[in-house]
Amino acid sequence: MKALVLNRYSQLDYQEFPTPVPAADEVLIRVRACGICGSDIHGWDGSTGRRLPPLVMGHEAAGEIAAVGPRVERWRAGDRVTFDSMISCGACAYCRSGQINLCENRRIIGVAPGEFRQHGAFAEYLTLPARGVYALPDALPFEHGAMIEPVSIAIHAVQRVKIPRGASAVVVGAGMIGLLIVQALRWAGCGNVIAVDLDDKKLALARELGAQHALRSDTADPVAEIARLTGGQGADFAFEVVGFTPTLDLALRAVRKGGSVVLVGNLAAKADFPLQFVVTRELTVFGSCSSAGEYPLCLDLIASGAIRVAPLISAIAPLAEGETWFKKLSVPGASGLMKVMLQP
Repeated sequence: MKALVLNRYSQLDYQEFPTPVPAADEVLIRVRACGICGSDIHGWDGSTGRRLPPLVMGHEAAGEIAAVGPRVERWRAGDRVTFDSMISCGACAYCRSGQINLCENRRIIGVAPGEFRQHGAFAEYLTLPARGVYALPDALPFEHGAMIEPVSIAIHAVQRVKIPRGASAVVVGAGMIGLLIVQALRWAGCGNVIAVDLDDKKLALARELGAQHALRSDTADPVAEIARLTGGQGADFAFEVVGFTPTLDLALRAVRKGGSVVLVGNLAAKADFPLQFVVTRELTVFGSCSSAGEYPLCLDLIASGAIRVAPLISAIAPLAEGETWFKKLSVPGASGLMKVMLQP
């Protein structure tokens, strides 16, 4: 088969690669669309250290079943599917409690941090356990099905807290996940969603996708403006979707006393934390990691239009052109590009 292989950092080669063979409980998927994630860009340039060459990256994908292992009963060749990019063991205490995102033995497709190597979906085919596969609705394009992973991250983050109908929420960071969280908050019943970013185009898209207000964080005092937009109190909730000190500080200061902040972004490994401010205002801080089985709900939300993914897909290109698109996306700002889909 053909695959896009990370042979050295900042070098992707479109080349022949061994076609995988499904184990007894696995399926072989013919990949039809795979999105380039921001984490793939940081893996491509070596900055995260979680993708060790040689490796086939790619974890946001959809396709069709090409073959099944002898113990697989549900799936048949030709079934249209997407899949969970995280492979959980199903046996540890976290898996048994339903917290599969915290699995002690989890592996991520298209990642090789040293503990394991799991080739991904920038290829014509990949194999994975049948238990992580989900049927695509017939009318859903493969490119939309490949958006299920980022949508699941947004839905998981929003469901980390109980949101009363009509609540107010701030989303700090209007990138891909932030824009999906904006939509998830509207679906969850938020009455006042405020998006904050530095990019006017992203903020305009946030408004299009459901934010009532969109603020540039560098042109005014966003905390004061958020207070004004929430009756002088601050928002009930804030979702931080970047992950470094300035945006963390903004999110914490954007909520009212007794408010809640959900941390989704992790751009930096560490950030300064205003401990006294959080304690004296009795804020609640949640971490949100990946997703934990929300795929069926997310497929329903995409199929029904409650979550719109089409406006977030900037380009669809052949897998053979993958290196060109990685280079484009690695440029700061990336010319306004959001999700780029590659087709094997």
